[in-house]
Amino acid sequence: MGSAILYGTGTILVLAIAASLIFALLLRFTSLEENSINLAVTIISFLALFIGGFMSGGKGKEKGLVLGGLTGLLFSIGVFLFQYLGYDSLFSMKQVVYHVCFIITAMMGGILGVNVSGGKSS
Repeated sequence: MGSAILYGTGTILVLAIAASLIFALLLRFTSLEENSINLAVTIISFLALFIGGFMSGGKGKEKGLVLGGLTGLLFSIGVFLFQYLGYDSLFSMKQVVYHVCFIITAMMGGILGVNVSGGKSS
């Protein structure tokens, strides 16, 4: 169960790093501004959490709701610790809502991941 959660969280981090690189290059070498890509960043964030939950559910093959939820929770705790320890600030109410939605999205991905992988084989 733990390896499935770490696998899903690792997937989220790889997707987040790849998306960050792409957006950084777009911002640097085009005339795009940060406020013009907010919606795209939000959509890709939710997609990354869904895929991470999907991967953890597929790897765990059972209890997709729990695996996806814990994957999203681990990601949110990591972001919280980075923000708190690195920038000395807590989550705003808007961020709390986003992270609750992230966890729910990862749960849905976990459920779908278990169902697509065939669940527990007997």
